[in-house]
Amino acid sequence: MVQIIIGIIIGALVGAVAAVAYATSKNNERVRAANAEVDAARAQAEKITSDAREQAETAKKSALVEAREQILQLRQSSEADDRKRKAELQTLENRVMQREESLDHRNDALDKREHQLSSMQSSIDKRKNEVDGLYERQTAELERISAMTKQDAHDELLDRVRADTVREEAKILRESEQRVRAQADKTAREIVSTAIQRCASDQAGEITVTTVHIPSDDLKGRIIGREGRNIRTFEQISGVSLVIDDTPETVVLSSFNPVRRETARVALENLIADGRIHPARIEELYKKAEKLVNERVQEAGEQAAFDANIHDLHPELVKTLGALKYRTSFGQNVLQHSIQVSALCGTMASELGLDPAPAKRAGLLHDLGKAIDHEVEGPHAVIGADLARRYGEKPAIVHAIEAHHADVEPNTVLDVLVQAADAISAARPGARRESAETYIKRLEKLEEISNAHEGVERTYAMQAGRELHVMVEPEKISDAEATVLAHDIAKQIEDEMEYPGQVRVVVIRESRAVDIAK
Repeated sequence: MVQIIIGIIIGALVGAVAAVAYATSKNNERVRAANAEVDAARAQAEKITSDAREQAETAKKSALVEAREQILQLRQSSEADDRKRKAELQTLENRVMQREESLDHRNDALDKREHQLSSMQSSIDKRKNEVDGLYERQTAELERISAMTKQDAHDELLDRVRADTVREEAKILRESEQRVRAQADKTAREIVSTAIQRCASDQAGEITVTTVHIPSDDLKGRIIGREGRNIRTFEQISGVSLVIDDTPETVVLSSFNPVRRETARVALENLIADGRIHPARIEELYKKAEKLVNERVQEAGEQAAFDANIHDLHPELVKTLGALKYRTSFGQNVLQHSIQVSALCGTMASELGLDPAPAKRAGLLHDLGKAIDHEVEGPHAVIGADLARRYGEKPAIVHAIEAHHADVEPNTVLDVLVQAADAISAARPGARRESAETYIKRLEKLEEISNAHEGVERTYAMQAGRELHVMVEPEKISDAEATVLAHDIAKQIEDEMEYPGQVRVVVIRESRAVDIAK
């Protein structure tokens, strides 16, 4: 539009100049008049040009506003769809749990009814015998009372009152305990739900195997080098296996050490971009990449500590914490998981009226061992606790780290808070790469393994599959056999299944005496 207007203006100016030239040849006065008209035309042309530019600027701003509104609408629509999918998944899980509870209640009712029917006949015969015996005892009691002295009757009355008082006291204590337990469960649920609502951090998913894209397959030969000298040099310096196969325009880096793997990726990409691939250049660029990745690790650890509002961590702990940026667990980034656990611990501690600072600190450091578990033998909770103890963390923090997967017995509120926050962050739907179908199948497999053992009555998979409660028949399983059964089930789960974290197997053996008051 602006170009058209400018063209019109130029045409008008050319016409005006021509008219002036023609008029000059005839009359000087007409020349002066034409000059005036030219000046007026120029002024009008400048005005039209200015108006056109203002209109174009206005149209541009209007288009930008409309584009921003469309982007905002698309973002809101995406967030609404995400919330809807999460709600649907939560509803599905609730339905499965309700169905399982309903089936358990129905089985209990059928078992109870069968027991009632089988014992009804014997109960009738027993009641008749009891009535006959009661008549005889009442007769004997009357004969005895008639022969008692006043003091003997007084003592017996006091004994009966004392026994009745003890029974009433036990009943009151039992009812009070049930009320307190119910209130405690309700309060715990409220605290956990509040913590989940207040913590809405994003999940960062990473993959374990690192692939590097190359511009063309011709580079594969240069990366390998003459008689394989380049690839040998790269693997020796980096400590990472470099896999070159028939996959087009792709090479694969393999290593258990995520930081080392990331360093090798940066070095290889720089080598490809540089084009000069030979042993000396490989060593030079790897050292630069190592320095760069170490700086990123340090920055990640400092940022995580800053996000958790912790400012007095030992530098080695900060560096180790930053290494978790490149560590994943079932697709969940461990550093982001640790930050989220820290926030959950702080929120729950505040709801309980406790100091949130130690809780946030223990939550942030609870998976510290995962940064070096490929170098040190043992569970990551124990490795992390040893590392925190070495760099001066308080015993309460160290114990909470060590106890968050029950490697030691949790015995403080801080231990339980870290356990709960870790389970919430790792097991909630969407946090780790596990669909609802896979989640349900894993729970069913746990129960199937347990129910296949002799003497198992019922099995309940709890805490998103992290704990297995096994109810056994006391007539078939003794206390010693229950210990062996727990070990056997745990061993079979280790051999036959893949699962995040640990699965705690709890075998419950109890005896019940049932009678019916009519």
